[in-house]
Amino acid sequence: MVNIGFLAVALALALAVLAVLLRPLWREARGVGLAIGALVLVSTGLLYRIVGTPDALNPAALRAPETIGEAIAQLERSLARDPGQKEGWMLLGMAYQRQGELAKSRDAYARAARLAPADPDALTEAAQSRALAAPDRRFDAEAVAMLQAALKASPDHQRARWFLGVAQRQAGDNAAAAATWEPLLGALQGGTADTLRSEVNAARAAAGLAPLAPSASAATADTGALQVKVALDPGFAARVRLDGNAHVFVIARQPGGPPMPVAVERHGVADLPFTATLDDADSPMPTLKLSQLREVELVARLSASGNAMKQDGDVESAPVSVVLPAKDPVTLRIGAP
Repeated sequence: MVNIGFLAVALALALAVLAVLLRPLWREARGVGLAIGALVLVSTGLLYRIVGTPDALNPAALRAPETIGEAIAQLERSLARDPGQKEGWMLLGMAYQRQGELAKSRDAYARAARLAPADPDALTEAAQSRALAAPDRRFDAEAVAMLQAALKASPDHQRARWFLGVAQRQAGDNAAAAATWEPLLGALQGGTADTLRSEVNAARAAAGLAPLAPSASAATADTGALQVKVALDPGFAARVRLDGNAHVFVIARQPGGPPMPVAVERHGVADLPFTATLDDADSPMPTLKLSQLREVELVARLSASGNAMKQDGDVESAPVSVVLPAKDPVTLRIGAP
């Protein structure tokens, strides 16, 4: 039986340790810091549940990880002992995805979906991870079945509905894609609804159907365009020699939200310094746009590999929170101390 009092003390101690260990990461890599913190806390709880004794928290049994890789390994060991934790598999899948280990992410999310076959979030993440891990980035029959099950459990699940429409478009079933996406229009506003309406009408046109009638309440609201000035910190620029193949990603994301960008632009390192204009057209997800948000977190990432997913050795600016709409440009300096 779990000792709730001891578990609370253990988690409090874990938080205290994390506050010290993660402080250097917070300014320059807040997302990694949060991921490590979450992984350690979940691992602590899982390990106590498995062992059921305060001895499980001695230094030999549980050491706070110093890197995201160590945190992942610790969670892997905990799940190997007790594989019945859906939340643990979901967290592991997210961590793998952030590390670019897409096949492992797919398998972890699949374990979570098998443990919770009626959980729309687990099913949707499992379906998306299958597509991301596929060489052609397509949703296969198993992924489509997961999305259909997610919508059966929660017909209003926006991400499941969006991905199912994408899968149907990939398969050439344009009429079905349009019908799948149309219910989303009632839940969206402004530029996001207009963008999705365009996608629906493109699918309808491909299916030989007439376009939807224009929305009577079509909004002409501010698109939330945001100017971002990006430059290298002078001290950093003097210390490093940049590869001409490197790229800079300018990213807007929800503060405290998922790692998926709300808007992102890619620029060559030769363009530095430059000014990027982020708007709804830069969103990788038509169901979530800058114009929907009142606050975003901005960061500029220097990537030697040119990979959009963060890699070891990438250098980021300090994140800056911005309330929208922003009248003045925001300045980001990569490599600033």
